Amino acid sequence: MRVAVVGATGNTGTAVLRALERTPEVTSVLGIARRMPDRRADPYSSCDWVSIDIAAAIAEADAERRLREAFTGVDAVIHLAWLIQPNSQRELLRRVNVDGTARVARTAAAAGVAHLVVASSVGAYSPDRAATPRDESWPADGISSSHYSVDKAAQERVLDEFSAAHPEVVVTRLRPALVFQADAASEIQRYFLGGRMPVQVLGAVKPPVLPVPKGLRGVQAVQADDLGRAYAAAVVRRVPGAFNICADDVLGAQDLADIVDHGRFIELPPRLVRGLLFGGHKAGLVAADEGWIDMAMAVPIMDNARAKEELGWEPRSTAAAALGELLRGMVEGRGAGSLPLRARDPGDGRGLAEVEAAEEGSEVSASKGSDVAAGEGGDGVDARGEGADGDREGSHPDGLSLGLLGLYLSDHLTGATAGADRIERMSEVYVDAPVYARLSELAEEIRLERAFLQRLMQDLGLRRRPYRQAVSWAGEHLGRLKSNGRLFSRSPMTLVLEAELMRSAVMGKLGVWQTLEEHADELGLDAGVFADLAERSREQAGVLDEVHEYARARAFREGRETYGPPADERAGPA
Repeated sequence: MRVAVVGATGNTGTAVLRALERTPEVTSVLGIARRMPDRRADPYSSCDWVSIDIAAAIAEADAERRLREAFTGVDAVIHLAWLIQPNSQRELLRRVNVDGTARVARTAAAAGVAHLVVASSVGAYSPDRAATPRDESWPADGISSSHYSVDKAAQERVLDEFSAAHPEVVVTRLRPALVFQADAASEIQRYFLGGRMPVQVLGAVKPPVLPVPKGLRGVQAVQADDLGRAYAAAVVRRVPGAFNICADDVLGAQDLADIVDHGRFIELPPRLVRGLLFGGHKAGLVAADEGWIDMAMAVPIMDNARAKEELGWEPRSTAAAALGELLRGMVEGRGAGSLPLRARDPGDGRGLAEVEAAEEGSEVSASKGSDVAAGEGGDGVDARGEGADGDREGSHPDGLSLGLLGLYLSDHLTGATAGADRIERMSEVYVDAPVYARLSELAEEIRLERAFLQRLMQDLGLRRRPYRQAVSWAGEHLGRLKSNGRLFSRSPMTLVLEAELMRSAVMGKLGVWQTLEEHADELGLDAGVFADLAERSREQAGVLDEVHEYARARAFREGRETYGPPADERAGPA
């Protein structure tokens, strides 16, 4: 059996790939995503891959052609792709989530796929005030004040219409509760809490009390690998209809407080909680909007009996254990080898420098020896080559000025801080542009390179001068206030200018790697690492050339759209 997974790199998709890999009936898997994962890392290494934008910034005919090619010879399609952010772009969310589902379903039928499995949600259900568990017959008309719920309910109607039009296709819908795993911790933080929420401090400091909205009947969750097994069971058993997927326990206020590890909570009026979330979201402090509170307070408690009986599925983890795993992952900044699941911090920063070596099945770092900082000889410094202020002073035995080198690398680290922040913002803002995938992949490379340079300076005992990076970060953020002629909408010229700025920054970074390659032997470093990074900088400049070419061809012409699908596709059916 060959299975295609659309949206295979996110929280659920990654767990589904792990489950399919362990399912004997599944002989091959095709992963489909807009942005490609690290195909050397598990579980992504066990799949074939193709990059397809199903609806964000592509003409309908082009998307369906590419999907039809991908679905040829496939026995089952699991459709998981769903856009949660940006909240502010409702037309984009609707186009990807609702119209994208219709597009995938329609194309699967045209390609002769016999089974379609779709990710619905507890959020599709209509409001319920009772604490009685509800089965899959509860109405799925959504919560009107939650855009996520509204779109999930609309997706259900799309599937109803599709099933009526294509009785030859078995349609299975899974309606999971909240999906938690440690590897999704950083993704969930970005999508719901935002980057300004210091969740990592929970590892050392516990809040004195947990605020919860009064009247919360309970929180249901499912561990991601349990959900992955449910998708695998659905593919194998080919049972039509809807299935609630959740752990057996329901978390009340006391349970939540116990998991956060202090056991105390305070109930607040729901309107106050909603107002605080509304204000925090508008101020940019919290990523989630108030609709998520509305949905949490209104959705029914689900009964998972049907999944147990007809899919032969049982949860192996409790909701409490899944939430605890997620919180630990947030403290640690956990992630996985895909862009949606990228870790909060790049770790020790060696990953990017090791890419070429990893492809050859070996491992290298910048250091030739066991400790970069050991260097060659002593000459008046300690074992790390540090002076009294923690910075290597004076000259290297071969005449290299470590003070000047440290200042040089610190200046480039300052530039890298601004550059990494700018390209990260570009990869978020231009989600509705065809160049989004390339920008996202480039942003992750640059983020890892900055961490690598930071770690290298630490290993060499060179001072980082963090105040300069802070000033650079602030300056980059202030630069965003420039309107480019538009106050309340994005100027098509902005992408042109930002591509030019980033191209200049990348070429400046090339000089760092060339300098370090030149002096690698004196520093006890591997020159080949920096040669590879220099070549990567040239490739990155090429990517930005492509982005610039795309943007400049549209920015200064009337009637040519820079963002979203082509204009002639906007008014058509999706």
